[in-house]
Amino acid sequence: MQSMQNVIGYLQDNTIIDTQTATEQNLDTSTLEPILFADTPLAHEIIRHTCAHLLAEAIKSIYPEAKFFVGPVVDEGFYYDFKVNSKIGKEDLSKIEDKMKEIAKKGEKLSKIHLTRKEAEARFYNDELKQAVMNRIEGDSFSIYQQGDFEDLCRGPHLPNLKFLQAFKLTKISGAYLGGDESASMLTRIYGIAFAQKQNLKQYLYILEEAKKRDHRRLGIDMGLFHFDEEIGAGLPIWLPRGARLRNRLEELLTKALILNEYEPVRGPEILKSDVWKISGHYTNYKENMYFTTIDEVEYGIKPMNCVGHIKVYQSSIRSYRELPLRFYEYGIVHRHEKSGVLHGLLRVREFTQDDAHLFCRQDQIESEVNAILRFTNKVMKAFSFEYEMELSTRPEKSIGDDAVWESATTALKNALKSNNVKYRIDEGGGAFYGPKIDIKITDALGRKWQCGTVQIDMNLPERFALSYIDENNQQARPVMIHRAILGSFERFIAILVEHFGGELPFFITPTQIAIIPISNEHIDFAKNLQSSLRHIGIYSEINSKSDSLNKRIRNAEKQKIPFIVIIGDKEMENDILSIRDRSNKIPNKSDRNSNKQQDSLQYEMKRSDFIAKVNKLNREVNF
Repeated sequence: MQSMQNVIGYLQDNTIIDTQTATEQNLDTSTLEPILFADTPLAHEIIRHTCAHLLAEAIKSIYPEAKFFVGPVVDEGFYYDFKVNSKIGKEDLSKIEDKMKEIAKKGEKLSKIHLTRKEAEARFYNDELKQAVMNRIEGDSFSIYQQGDFEDLCRGPHLPNLKFLQAFKLTKISGAYLGGDESASMLTRIYGIAFAQKQNLKQYLYILEEAKKRDHRRLGIDMGLFHFDEEIGAGLPIWLPRGARLRNRLEELLTKALILNEYEPVRGPEILKSDVWKISGHYTNYKENMYFTTIDEVEYGIKPMNCVGHIKVYQSSIRSYRELPLRFYEYGIVHRHEKSGVLHGLLRVREFTQDDAHLFCRQDQIESEVNAILRFTNKVMKAFSFEYEMELSTRPEKSIGDDAVWESATTALKNALKSNNVKYRIDEGGGAFYGPKIDIKITDALGRKWQCGTVQIDMNLPERFALSYIDENNQQARPVMIHRAILGSFERFIAILVEHFGGELPFFITPTQIAIIPISNEHIDFAKNLQSSLRHIGIYSEINSKSDSLNKRIRNAEKQKIPFIVIIGDKEMENDILSIRDRSNKIPNKSDRNSNKQQDSLQYEMKRSDFIAKVNKLNREVNF
């Protein structure tokens, strides 16, 4: 429990009443929510919201002509969008941050003033950005926050005094279209982060630096996994041999598990007539994210999802209740029209491959099918040492279907989560437009959360496509459709995997598991014989017999994060042994997310037969 000494005020009507004022006014604080100055989610929101206004005041002090749009709290801290006549770059952030510290030290109080729309419009009559903000807000009631000579529209709440802001950092600067509209003017956006305690800011900045070292875009190049080519197009990754092997290995593991769980492989076309997208609702609800083309004067849409193709598989035959559940899977390539500003390595691309499956079942089978999916999810996450959590997303404003259908589907998901003793959060309004869903959120080695897989109940698409089966009474009945992806997409999952392990992937998934380095040409045949033996047991190795020095070849293998480096010379050939550099000891301790200490590779000798047996065992340790 937090000490009451950390209470800085009480929340009343979305305004913080500081403790001194509460005492002076004899407020009954027993009915009010205390605001703790501590690193809690609520405190972070208030601290960062206030720090955004501190940032704006500092900008206004340095650039008097500055005008401000919005400064919200976001997952990565806070930001402010503004317009200035001067050019501001990354090198200016330290100057702005110093001014923020100077202002915070003065301890200016914050006060909230309520205005009518007419009063607010008059107050900001010459500020087109504030006018744009007010145009986005309904109603006649507005409020502003004042601190010193600075004021801005805001609903709050804010800290009562800037003196509390002592642990903050500006993190990056970028451009941003006004209101996210690409046809509107470009503004400057500055991001920052703030905490209650300085040690937590220090910890955050350390993780930020560690994240840069683990950036999958850099490691992907070092490891030879993928690259992007501007001549081909943004957001379209090119998979190199090692990256393709990594993807194939993931597919192999998943496919084996899916077959054991009675899933059937199917494949739908890449483009479908727009008519089916109109039936599904994608044309109305998702059109801006799709690509279209015209063939023989007929419009086609490139698929952003695999569900319609799988529906057509279901419709290819008359179905009986005895067949259900039917489980179809496809590693389906999809395309989505992502804006260039949000593209980010493999994490946000325009073409990606989903580990997609759609299950068609009776209403009484929903819970058991979702239970099986949750158990399968747990196996996959444990195999990669991922901690994860579930989030249940409910009906959004922009949706299709009857209320009763949504309530029934949502209840089914809740029951499945409860029966598996899964703790979950609720994201109100975060569901897909066609049904509620469970999102699988992974926590990586740095404590960052990533949204990957999903389980979605869909009673709407079966209705729209008039899906049916013959029930036990020889009557037509409507099946339920379950959308399911565990990894989400291969691209995103691989990006997270590379960053989670810092490139030091587990042996069973590493694209090149062993580097074989013959010291001279006389040792190449021995190396090829070893490579052949390894391939027969499903181990992928590469022989590096280039004319580079031995040390350079070893360094290259280490840069590529290859788990085992085998060196072959005269002694090894004569005694049928292998000199091994074992990099598995370089992986940081998973129980210590903040550890960046890495031990040197172990070096030892081993009989060839013993080494083959060892790596064969390692390769078979994981099954989903």
